[in-house]
Amino acid sequence: MANKTTAGKGGERYVPYEERTGAESVVYFTRELSPEGLKKVYEKVNAEMKGRIAVKLHTGEPHGPNIIPREWVKELLSSEAELKDAVIVETNTYYEGDRYTTEQHRKTLEVNGWTFCPVDIMDEDGTVLLPIEGGKWMKEMSCGSHMTGYDSMLVLTHFKGHMMGGFGGSNKNIGIGCADGRIGKKWIHTREGEDMWSIAEEELMERITESTKATVDFFGKNITYVNVMRNMSVSCDCEGVHAEPVVTPNVGILASTDILALDQACVDLIYAMREDENHALRERIETRHGHRQLSCMKGMGMGNDRYLLVDLDNDETGITQKQAVKDLKPFSL
Repeated sequence: MANKTTAGKGGERYVPYEERTGAESVVYFTRELSPEGLKKVYEKVNAEMKGRIAVKLHTGEPHGPNIIPREWVKELLSSEAELKDAVIVETNTYYEGDRYTTEQHRKTLEVNGWTFCPVDIMDEDGTVLLPIEGGKWMKEMSCGSHMTGYDSMLVLTHFKGHMMGGFGGSNKNIGIGCADGRIGKKWIHTREGEDMWSIAEEELMERITESTKATVDFFGKNITYVNVMRNMSVSCDCEGVHAEPVVTPNVGILASTDILALDQACVDLIYAMREDENHALRERIETRHGHRQLSCMKGMGMGNDRYLLVDLDNDETGITQKQAVKDLKPFSL
């Protein structure tokens, strides 16, 4: 299937908190897996959400069992003043299936109930090239052309495993999810003249992250991130009803204006679980060299891998990651 690429970047190794350096960002956390919990964390990171707002969401394959519940999203959008006219955004897939063409994609959206607000298939009318500052593999990314019509983006992510990426957090959501289905996704996954999916491990993580940086830089301060740690199969939502069974405990909902701090905090909470709770997801992350997503984000200046975790369920107490692992244990409460 995929060739081994660019070894030696440590993507198979988890980096403990005490080995990390640099500044700390703020990550907000609630155990409350509900529309109320979603609103609680979003309201802590929504200060720069203004103008025409895109909500980047994985709407799932037909009847996908693990996606963020549409009723949660519907309530969030209807309850927050700045989100009342927000638009869910997606792009078509690189693989052939039920979201390969815009027509197929819209049928799947209807099947999955994403009919309560507009959904924009951003590459329906073509593509736009956005620059990647500091890219190693690419200097620009081909995204859905509609993306440049938005002023702000809420990256609303179901955190879970991923067949090729190891884990799918905010980085994967926009790195893959904003790239158009024919050009951008091909640049990420396939070398010219080689079979589809010829890129894997460190190089794939780096390409995903470079693609993400194009979107992050485009929106600047007008982008924010929410990760929902629920129904965390080792499979991505793109596997739909064929996803592996969920064996990892639910955790809660986290949010930050720092994409790296948020994805790192989610990975840290997985690694803080007991071995019988996290074995499957740890194995998926490590064998796909998924940790390279995090180190690449840091190397590209996209955020901090150290953070203060603010527990919104306990008087908004700020605790360090080390204390969180020792004392918070949200997954076992």
